[in-house]
Amino acid sequence: MTHSTESIRNIALAGHAGVGKTTLFEALLLAGGAIQTPGTVERGNTVSDSDAQEKARVHSIDSCIAHLDHGDCHLNLIDTAGYADFRGATLASLSAVETAVIVVNAINGIEYGTRRMMMHAHKRGLARVLVINKIDFDGANLAALVDALREEFGNECLPVNLPANRGNRVLDCFFHTEGATDFSSLAQAHQRILDQVVEVDETVMDRYLDAGESALTPQQLHDAFEQCLREGHLVPICFVSARTGAGVPELLDVAARLLPNPAEGNPPPFARSDGTPLKISADPAAHVIADVFKIVNDPFVGKLGVFRVWQGTIRRDSQLLVDDGRKPFKVGHLFRLQGKTHVEIEAAVPGDIAAVAKVEEIHFDAVLHDSHDEDLITLAPLAFPSPMFGLALEPRHKGQEQKLSNALGRLAEEDPCFRVEHHKELNETVVRGLSDLHLKVMLERMRERYGVEVDSHPPRIAYRETIAGQAEGHHKHKKQTGGAGQFGEVFLRIEPLERGAGFEFVDAVKGGVIPGQYLPAIEKGVRQAMEHGAVAGYPLQDLRVTVYDGKYHPVDSKEVAFISAGKKAFLDAVGKAKPIVLEPIVNVEVAIPENSVGDVTGGLASKRARILGTDTQRGGELVIKAQAPLAELTDYPTELKSMTGGRGRYSLDLSHYEAVPPTVQKQLSEAWKPHVEEE
Repeated sequence: MTHSTESIRNIALAGHAGVGKTTLFEALLLAGGAIQTPGTVERGNTVSDSDAQEKARVHSIDSCIAHLDHGDCHLNLIDTAGYADFRGATLASLSAVETAVIVVNAINGIEYGTRRMMMHAHKRGLARVLVINKIDFDGANLAALVDALREEFGNECLPVNLPANRGNRVLDCFFHTEGATDFSSLAQAHQRILDQVVEVDETVMDRYLDAGESALTPQQLHDAFEQCLREGHLVPICFVSARTGAGVPELLDVAARLLPNPAEGNPPPFARSDGTPLKISADPAAHVIADVFKIVNDPFVGKLGVFRVWQGTIRRDSQLLVDDGRKPFKVGHLFRLQGKTHVEIEAAVPGDIAAVAKVEEIHFDAVLHDSHDEDLITLAPLAFPSPMFGLALEPRHKGQEQKLSNALGRLAEEDPCFRVEHHKELNETVVRGLSDLHLKVMLERMRERYGVEVDSHPPRIAYRETIAGQAEGHHKHKKQTGGAGQFGEVFLRIEPLERGAGFEFVDAVKGGVIPGQYLPAIEKGVRQAMEHGAVAGYPLQDLRVTVYDGKYHPVDSKEVAFISAGKKAFLDAVGKAKPIVLEPIVNVEVAIPENSVGDVTGGLASKRARILGTDTQRGGELVIKAQAPLAELTDYPTELKSMTGGRGRYSLDLSHYEAVPPTVQKQLSEAWKPHVEEE
């Protein structure tokens, strides 16, 4: 079926875990005729939960895209994960839609995920709809929940329909004013919406005040409603029971009649190569601009790049460029996604969500376009939480190092919050995610998909070493083996530099006692010693080495002799220059509910953290700013989750290095000595 841009509605279902997003997703597909029989999360046979990990854990892990037709409208729906552990794909999905539907559990009410997704959707400039699910459950106080939503998120939150017959029916109150409901009245609810909507347009307001609602045309009301949604002056509240289907057809009507189409939404901020904003038009005849918001490595189709078309039309055989690439790729097959099923289509117009297969240069957040005149079109980078929970990995079976590297690369392509690092100085491959659960799921997925099993352990901390004082060192390297010998003697001085200054090597040799050709060899020996450390095996930094004297032999002196002499003279000096171990200190920002502040600040204090200050946010959230040693935060994601009931989040970034306490230095030094003795 072909459709116009004006008929498209792009909607992401978001919210706290367990509110029934996937069940609602299934109910909407059923009501729209896209499926004939609904699946259930418990049976693992929904359109959305097709991944083995999702079936095993009975909750969504990744986003899922499906579509349906309702009347003259084509709806693209994205089901997202509610657990904060998997919010990378959820946040990425918000970049592809005009509307975020935030689902709320009628029994549990406002939860951390409700606040979080309302905030993210608002920041993205999306229209927001609050959908109260499970309205037929015993104990649901719907009137009190509406009051709580208005108190939490503002008086712009207004019902556009109301439950009736104890949650078994739902009645529209935007287009109708009569009918018995479970609370409030249709007439009162209708009047509240009308008062809110007409305020955004002066002309509409004047006509309404002069002649009443009857003086307004349906188009004027619709346009004012759209403006309210776009500018955040109205957040419609809808009621459903995804389990029974009550309110689901009405929700589809709201989507078709009231929610913005791609030409009416707020597009993301694209820019030209020089940084000037690029105005986007939902014009099918314009140059193509699309954004890749999801990567899927499908075992049958290969690598799928899932994108949202913002401008122009993409057809089979279209020639497209990726970012600032000069070599276009040809669109061989163009797909529309229906869960794990791929339906081939001829074209994708502005507003469409589609996919192309087997284009290796495509990556997450890539901009696709067809204009050689635009050497680079950029999209403001999406803000994702920092993946701070780390694990060091080693393949369980020898010879699988390359296979592990390839598998990790594929997984990292799919998840913007899964990062792979290789620490050369520590000889470690480290993966980072949002939590221990996040990493556990990713490693299980790697085993199932790619057959790679790993052993894991906490990653090593990137300590450094330096010196606190000045000292001199000396070494004479003399070796006689019967033929030509080896000889080199070095005198040097070391002194500390400011933190972050790095390393300086100074030649202060006078009188040619060491020929200039051997100075690079001495520096090489010093650098070798610096790499391996002198106290605990960590690289030395922030010091100056000055070579001021020495001797050479015209026959026996060689480069290797001065490498050895430089290295050992340096170690001789370091041992006398008060060597210390430095540890990375990170800036920590922890966002928590106010009732957790005592536990969290106490926990930070026990980790040698310095509390720098606190800020109170809207909605009863508190942000604690601190500095702490990175080594103390290895298990912090798990601890914070326990202290806040999963409602806390945090971010880290490196601040500086500073000396470890003497007790810590002693522990690190003693742990290193056995390895030195073995060598």
